[in-house]
Amino acid sequence: MVRMSTTRPYHHGDLRAALLRNAERTLREKGVGALSLRELARETGVSHAAPGRHFKDKQALLDALALDGYERMHQALAAADHAGLGFQQRMTALARAYLGFAVEHPQLLELMFARKHDPDGSAQLAAAVDQTLGTFTRLIADGQERGEIVEGDPERITLAAAASLHGLAALIAGCALEAEEALAGLDEHVHLLLHGLRPR
Repeated sequence: MVRMSTTRPYHHGDLRAALLRNAERTLREKGVGALSLRELARETGVSHAAPGRHFKDKQALLDALALDGYERMHQALAAADHAGLGFQQRMTALARAYLGFAVEHPQLLELMFARKHDPDGSAQLAAAVDQTLGTFTRLIADGQERGEIVEGDPERITLAAAASLHGLAALIAGCALEAEEALAGLDEHVHLLLHGLRPR
């Protein structure tokens, strides 16, 4: 008698991870408009109902993709920051990690910021944004304590720095700037960001 295997292709958290991997690939290759739970099920080789166990609708899928992106960005930033370095070195290291993520995942980064500003975004996503961008805010606050950064609201100062870095990422995504050129000039970019444009 032939014994039928009862092993499922995915179990525990594997299916969710596979769905997110395939969704990110679709996002990268075809854009957010091509994402659908039905098509995602087909690409993953599961029933049409299977993705619904993890994502109730497309918005939940987009939130999960954005959340995963913020978690990965946070890990990259945390790995790049070393408290023993000087402020400018730490800022440059964080900037390089941020820009590296942006260069590698431009469509995901765009989705992350789009979901960040969506009024229907989850509280979990908002917390992930705060945790990730908080890496820069904590660096600014630490620099203020050491007298290396001007006084003021650390979040407002972080906004100026983040806008500058995100601007570079947007220029790269829009093909107005080569990624290699931006990364090669990052030390000078951070220097100008910290010291200003006035002659010294």
